[in-house]
Amino acid sequence: MKIRVLSTVLLGAALFMVGPAAAQAPATPPAAPAAPAAPAANPLDVIPEKMPFASAYGAPISLDKAEAALAAAVAEANKRGWQMNMAVVDSGGNLVSFKRMDGAQLASIAIAEHKARVAVKFRRPTKIFENAVQSGVVYVVTLDDVVASRGGIPLIENDKIIGAIGCSGGTGSQDEATCMAGAATINKSM
Repeated sequence: MKIRVLSTVLLGAALFMVGPAAAQAPATPPAAPAAPAAPAANPLDVIPEKMPFASAYGAPISLDKAEAALAAAVAEANKRGWQMNMAVVDSGGNLVSFKRMDGAQLASIAIAEHKARVAVKFRRPTKIFENAVQSGVVYVVTLDDVVASRGGIPLIENDKIIGAIGCSGGTGSQDEATCMAGAATINKSM
């Protein structure tokens, strides 16, 4: 028994002495860091030959045409049972006509007009901004007055922007479908 205790004590002492010595041993040097990968090409650095979305502005949309576009949008929303707010602005972004359906949410009043204004000012559907944000091109949210959700469509007559329609109150796809019906009264090639 004395031998067993003595052996245990000696073994413990030996381990106690070797442990700190092993801890003082130099560690294996870390591997050299990998060379940084070449940065990916930025697709925004590509210079297009032609200016995108370069439709010229035309004379402002008439009240009759704005009302016709809104009537078609209201009919589409009624057909589907959606409560929408819809705005038509002229080629300068000024409100020409507005429709608020019974039961449409209050927040969408300003949003519908904003979508129309953005579509005419930037000469493109607001869905372009939504797609950009969803694909990681988030710089577009730094542009003044942008709405990055679908539901704003320019109104083009004789290759000139005469205004835009904006719809809000449903999901983005519902807003867009409602706007498309209204825009179709003017944008015959859609």
